[in-house]
Amino acid sequence: MTAALAPALSGGVSGAAALEPMVRTVLEALAEGAARRGGPIPAGTPQELFARVARALTEPSGLRAGRAFAEPDGGDDALRRLTTLVAAGSADPADPACAAHLHCPPLAVAVAADLAISALNPSQDSWDQAPATTALETLLLGELAELVGYPSTAAGVLTSGGTESNLMGLMLARDRVLGRASGRRIERTGLPAGAPQARIFASAAAHFSVRRAAALLGLGEDAVVTIPVNHELRMRPEALAQALQECVRQDELPLAVVATAGTTDTGAIDPLNACATLAAEHGAWTHVDAAYGGGALLSDRLAPLLAGLERADSVSLDWHKLGWQPAAAGVFLVRQAETYASLARRAAYLNPADDEGAGYSSLLGLSLRTTRRPDAFKIAVTLAALGRDGLGRLVDTCHDLARAGAAAVRTHPRLELHADPVLTAFLFRYLPADPASADRVNAGLRRRLLREGRAVVGRTELPGEGPGRVRLKLTLLNPHATATEVERLVHLVAAAGEAEEAAL
Repeated sequence: MTAALAPALSGGVSGAAALEPMVRTVLEALAEGAARRGGPIPAGTPQELFARVARALTEPSGLRAGRAFAEPDGGDDALRRLTTLVAAGSADPADPACAAHLHCPPLAVAVAADLAISALNPSQDSWDQAPATTALETLLLGELAELVGYPSTAAGVLTSGGTESNLMGLMLARDRVLGRASGRRIERTGLPAGAPQARIFASAAAHFSVRRAAALLGLGEDAVVTIPVNHELRMRPEALAQALQECVRQDELPLAVVATAGTTDTGAIDPLNACATLAAEHGAWTHVDAAYGGGALLSDRLAPLLAGLERADSVSLDWHKLGWQPAAAGVFLVRQAETYASLARRAAYLNPADDEGAGYSSLLGLSLRTTRRPDAFKIAVTLAALGRDGLGRLVDTCHDLARAGAAAVRTHPRLELHADPVLTAFLFRYLPADPASADRVNAGLRRRLLREGRAVVGRTELPGEGPGRVRLKLTLLNPHATATEVERLVHLVAAAGEAEEAAL
């Protein structure tokens, strides 16, 4: 391919023909890059990787340093070279030793579906930009709402992920609950002066996006009341009840209870029924962050863990975690479509009233975004290809892998398991001879494995204060991995701990 062919378009009658050789080039480059990497992550320091990327950008065909885009080097050459570069320099979640984050290896069928959407490039903000995918998203969301247990009155939208979904849930909570208390349209007039302090209740293990949302909504991060958790990092319902009662005694307004169904560290699931009951007693909104744990709905074995999810006013789901979709594939759902009222917007060039009256429906009023990819398509293709049962088997496989990994930790004399896995993740740590060095050794062994390119292991800290809280984390989202490979990873961590301890 020459540089002259690079501007070919991906759509239209000739789009597929233009894409075909480029897709072959990408596939070849992905394979070459993976071979060069030779493991779950490129070996070396961050500075060394930065230098390699800089060289590849600035020295491909004798280009002058610092002028990466000064001269074209041909469409095929540029595509091959830069794809190989990224593949060689990526963390590969399909490698069994890459198990740090909620960073799944996407299914090939979902990636292929995503290619189709990239080629067609619909935008979900008006019907005339996305006729078929407007209908498809609406129908898919109906299916997902039913999976959650919501009635036919539900509504929702595809989002960029849990952060956006949590923001939407708390925004609607603010508008509904604070609006009801003040008799004002909060989305129009803003936070009322002299109104009671609004409070959001979330566990000590809740996602940081809850506080970020409070800040963005003008409530302030200090509006979030942290509820203590038990050893498994699950919210304590008696502590939530006490906090809500104290809020009322202080003449403050209980705005929302955020329950987590699948914390990022342990996969802990808060007591959803208790949270919903306590929120309702105080007139507060219930939002469930099920970005991780929502995948349990696919599994007959694990779905009972989410009992009470259907009582939430709003729910966050992420299918780019336990759904094996390429990011982004977030979902936001509300139990009652009428609670979406404060987000409705009319733009004459996108959703004029007479168009909508004639049946040209728009999804604009359901999202915080305007231009928006139809991420529902890849989810719909995956569900059509595998069904709930097929995806559920993948969930169960990863749950089994987590249990196997936890068992390997439990039996290792130099490792300590924090708690049995609920979903597909668990915390543990290496136990050095000197307990005072535990945090330093565990943090160091993780970086050692990264530097050597041998494994990607997570690191977090338990709630509380003081030393001794650093923990390692394995998040098992690769259904093609084996129990033997996970056990090998556990022993690799222990060996890295011994090496790090000896280097002190």
